[in-house]
Amino acid sequence: MVSAAYGTIVRVERSERDSRASELVKELTVRDVRAIALTWVDNAGITRVKAVPIGRFAHAAVWGIGMSPVFDVFLLDDSTTSSRHAGGPTGDLRLYPDLDRVSVLAGQRGWAWAPVDRLTQEGEAYPGCQRTFARTTVERARAAGLDLKMAFEVEWFAGTPEAVPACTGPAYGMTRIIELSSYADSLLAALDEQGVPVDQFHPEYAPGQLELSVAADDPVAAADRLVLVRQTIRAVSRDHGHEVSFAPVVVAGQVGNGQHLHLSAWSQGRNLFSGGDGPYGLTGPGEALLAGLLDRLPALTAIGAPSVASYLRLVPQHWAAPYQCWGRENRECALRLVTGSVGERDTAANAELKCCDGSANPYLLAGAVTAIATAALGTERRLPAEVPVDPATLPEAQQPPRLPQSVEEAVEALLADDVLPRALGEPLLDAFCAVRRAEADLFRGIDPAKIAETSRWKY
Repeated sequence: MVSAAYGTIVRVERSERDSRASELVKELTVRDVRAIALTWVDNAGITRVKAVPIGRFAHAAVWGIGMSPVFDVFLLDDSTTSSRHAGGPTGDLRLYPDLDRVSVLAGQRGWAWAPVDRLTQEGEAYPGCQRTFARTTVERARAAGLDLKMAFEVEWFAGTPEAVPACTGPAYGMTRIIELSSYADSLLAALDEQGVPVDQFHPEYAPGQLELSVAADDPVAAADRLVLVRQTIRAVSRDHGHEVSFAPVVVAGQVGNGQHLHLSAWSQGRNLFSGGDGPYGLTGPGEALLAGLLDRLPALTAIGAPSVASYLRLVPQHWAAPYQCWGRENRECALRLVTGSVGERDTAANAELKCCDGSANPYLLAGAVTAIATAALGTERRLPAEVPVDPATLPEAQQPPRLPQSVEEAVEALLADDVLPRALGEPLLDAFCAVRRAEADLFRGIDPAKIAETSRWKY
């Protein structure tokens, strides 16, 4: 594999990767795989791909596949901007598939998939690689004695290209499951075949909206799993004649799609969100961690809700949690503490970051949350009083602060933060902010209906 420390790929590593990839090719060939999709997620939140025939996979594993650094400054409409470190037609990178993540795609006959790490042509870590960023923050957390487990909830709209819902049943209604029974069965079967552990599946609130929750894993694996799940949902939906959208808002004015992030924090095998003397059993380190996340929610919003369409969703009383506050089981707080039921709290207690949607790059979000958690771990910070009600119902003077209400405001909060810019590094931070600002300019003066329509099928 590419070394965990992301140093230069040396001869012995190439030999090991060649041997491992050759064995994988044999296994995949027996399973009738003809091509492998190698994906990364860019700063616009779009999953991009290069694919190789099965006969070239071993070579790709050893030497990588060429791609331009310009993808770091792609916008959602495939136009480009530029940053100080990326943009234009010059330069090249190499895509190296993670051989531990190769998966045969049950929803795409003849295809397998693997996420990639992006390295330079010299085999060095590329500072603009979002997956490398996530992995680096995880390594730093573990060195500090912190293990995080994460899982993304996936919400999506299923319907026609004209945004007519694929079902007519009510929110959370069994009617929707009956209407979409065959579709749901195919989806769950495909995910099971791919080894994706599904915890829940149900209809959601908005017309044609569904939700799926998967089991937690380490942060990088959780981001990988999200990419795979969305790929599978899209493929199975096509087979059943449905278009799908993971966009923050499908139709302006309606409840949008979240992509909430659940996380638990562990040290020496103990859940830091349970069994302590703090609020609802939080340990001291667990409370400090959540306090750090709460303080930096405005900066995190730039990464978790990064698109112009995000701010059509992030409004009060739309289950989008647009307030900088926390509460136990309060779904209008951006940071929700989930204690679990009595008897299982030592394993079930977790926190949910709700100011996240389907336009976010999951590697950036997982890495950013990990970086903040690590920085807060030893600070002995304490949470303020929780908000036990819908914040929008409080008198205005008692309401907690609103999260950023525009891309520009969120980017300024990110740049002003004292942890995330350093963790991201200048090349990645600069390219990300350039994309976000360019998209804000792209949609400036455009009405909400047009923003939703333009973004609808990009995610």
